[in-house]
Amino acid sequence: MQPTDHLAASRYARMRWNTPLSEEHAALLLRRLDVRPGARVLDLGCGWGELLLRAVAAGGVSGPLATRGVGVDTDDAALARGRRLATGRSLNRHVAFVMGEAAAWQEPADRVLCIGSAHAFGGTGAALDALATVVRPGGRLLFGDAYWERPPTPQAEQIFGTEVTALAGLVEAARERGWRVLHLSTADQREWDDFESTWLAGRQEWLLTYPEDPRAAEVRAELDDRLRQYVDTYRGLLGLAYLVLGR
Repeated sequence: MQPTDHLAASRYARMRWNTPLSEEHAALLLRRLDVRPGARVLDLGCGWGELLLRAVAAGGVSGPLATRGVGVDTDDAALARGRRLATGRSLNRHVAFVMGEAAAWQEPADRVLCIGSAHAFGGTGAALDALATVVRPGGRLLFGDAYWERPPTPQAEQIFGTEVTALAGLVEAARERGWRVLHLSTADQREWDDFESTWLAGRQEWLLTYPEDPRAAEVRAELDDRLRQYVDTYRGLLGLAYLVLGR
């Protein structure tokens, strides 16, 4: 196999999931999401669906009340990874990965996950409005979205846009749309550092293995820019909130 074959696969290779989230924090969120036997779980913007797979397993997949899940994303490689993970855990009969736009999905579910994908709906408010139509009555939504820990710098706004709000604004956006906040927690600094490090790690390792590859200089520049932006501009400034919502 040629060295160039490894670059695409290295992009998310060291990431558990594409969000700042520890194992312990994920377990807490799944408990608060409270997936019941026989529930239907939907993950919009699922990536490779690691949290979706865990949610389905938490609900139970044996007997007549087996939990089932659907993950929706536009990244074919991520969906393929999700299918491999599902097969490896004997969940392929219970979880389907579908290529599609998150905002176009209309089939409702009992438990819905949407983490870091508000942009696919046109922003936080539009996402919270749209997601209300796919959460069944009595269901729950796990919504993950960015917020500012403190007033942003112009450099941070240039990267992330001017629509990101403070945590209070994010909570208010949910409340004014009829959602009740059943749980609120935020990513801590270690979770953020691990997220940013693992986002870089696969390609950092590729660079060390194939320093003479024709694309090495371009990849090195991209990774250096991302690390510089994180350390200099938004580390400790950009937050990620996880809200378990009901209505």
